[in-house]
Amino acid sequence: MVRPAPLKALTGLRCFAAVNIVLFHFSNPQWFGFLAPVVNAGFISVSYFILLSGFVLAYNYSERARAGELDRVRFWKARFTRIYPIYLLGLLLGLGTLSTEYGSHTHGMFWAGVVLTPLLLQGWIPAIATFLNTPAWTMSAEAFYYAIFPWLARWKRPERLGPHLGRMALVWGLGLVPGLVYVVFNPDGIPHPDRWSYGHWLWALKYTPYAHVASFIFGVMLADVDRLLARPGRLRLCLGLGGFVGIYILLALGPLIPYAIIHDGLLMPLFGCIVLGLAGENPLATLLGKRPLVFVGEASYSLYLLHFNLWTLIHQTHVLNHLGLSRLDPWISYVALIGLALLALYLIEKPAQRQLRKWMGA
Repeated sequence: MVRPAPLKALTGLRCFAAVNIVLFHFSNPQWFGFLAPVVNAGFISVSYFILLSGFVLAYNYSERARAGELDRVRFWKARFTRIYPIYLLGLLLGLGTLSTEYGSHTHGMFWAGVVLTPLLLQGWIPAIATFLNTPAWTMSAEAFYYAIFPWLARWKRPERLGPHLGRMALVWGLGLVPGLVYVVFNPDGIPHPDRWSYGHWLWALKYTPYAHVASFIFGVMLADVDRLLARPGRLRLCLGLGGFVGIYILLALGPLIPYAIIHDGLLMPLFGCIVLGLAGENPLATLLGKRPLVFVGEASYSLYLLHFNLWTLIHQTHVLNHLGLSRLDPWISYVALIGLALLALYLIEKPAQRQLRKWMGA
């Protein structure tokens, strides 16, 4: 079966999404003027990544799965070799925080974090979802989605667009349920939850696999919409532009939209419009498919998973002070993180993936 063509513009957008997460964690959004609402809501990049992973997997594997040609075990091995080397590196970089983790959890929860985090299972327990490496909870969720994907990919290919969009609307509605339930019942008793709020149930909403599974499934289903739409033409361009504009308008509304709703489910259709737009042949896809953006976008996984602990190490070791570069911070730190992510991609992620695939027969 012919391998689908790469969608370079989607890789290019991953560059901006990953950088936005870095800025979300380590900047003042007000530095960025009219882009402040986007940076302040950098968490939506994670929701985009989850939806995009479902789309990309379905784009590459669904036809094989429907033809009975997808070897589940080999698929799982391939995904493991793709994600685990950098995942493990991120945990190793976070070993210096073990004492902090010990003081932040009960004895039982600390040891649960020690055992479950290397196994990609920490995300199922909100209290330890960010153990050792804050962004690593996402991979706990992705590991679950990879486990169920071979069955999702075998769903019958839709013959008509209308009924399929109706089913996607149902998935979107189900994805809104956790946030709506939180808003209605406010189980943590937080008057106005936002990005800085902490509560057991809010953490469950933010960090657990079951709260985001609808986004992944929506992405899988989106791949069939992609197959039903012609790649050239104005429709995809309008969808892409409309998705970006719609997201910006919603983010600009700020606290008028409850944090628990916008955190994941609300933006699914707009993310879908962006994906369809960038998967087409149009000026927007050409712009985001430029080589420099694709080059950095290929390191987006390393940047996302390593940035938190690398930032901590850079500033705890005062390396910028020693080099006389502290006056350039934080901008030089952002550049350093991108550079280190690229090094990790080419010196660790890709070589380790090749070796593991050889050993595991993936």
